Amino acid sequence: MRAALALARIIDAINERLGRVAVWLVLIACLVSATNAVSRYAFDLSSNAWLELQWYLFAGMVLFGAPYVLNKNGHVRVDILYGRASERTRAWIDLLGLLVFLLPVSGFIAYMAWPFFIESFHGNEMSSNAGGLLRWPVKLIIPFGFAMLVLQGLSEVIKRIAYLQGRIELDANYEKPLQ
Repeated sequence: MRAALALARIIDAINERLGRVAVWLVLIACLVSATNAVSRYAFDLSSNAWLELQWYLFAGMVLFGAPYVLNKNGHVRVDILYGRASERTRAWIDLLGLLVFLLPVSGFIAYMAWPFFIESFHGNEMSSNAGGLLRWPVKLIIPFGFAMLVLQGLSEVIKRIAYLQGRIELDANYEKPLQ
């Protein structure tokens, strides 16, 4: 279990860095959007590349941010049972959700997205829009992001098992969303 927890710490550290990348992508997307708007309205200059770059940045924000949010216990849950459960019951609910839903679905998406990227890469696929960008870089984000989500899910499984065995304390702080 010690080696598994060390692996979980490594995965957590990697996804912590990816979370920081996602935050910077938000800033870059805002700057690109503002630059695009100014150039379009002030100078009557526009390019589809600016719009596509914003989409690419958004893909990075979501797919690099998702493992980080899972690590920080900030993901959305069905609150009916979870909010009233004990910490131990929450750990069991998390463990079952990770094993039954997150890992299989994320793994399947990562697996299915890989050929999608490879085909685009080998064909050097370009956007069909005038002035558009290469497509394969954004298509690489899909399998990579979901693979990192799978790894973070594995880290969370390790931590939940260690918690249930009494080996670690788990920060299971959960705030019920305000509605």
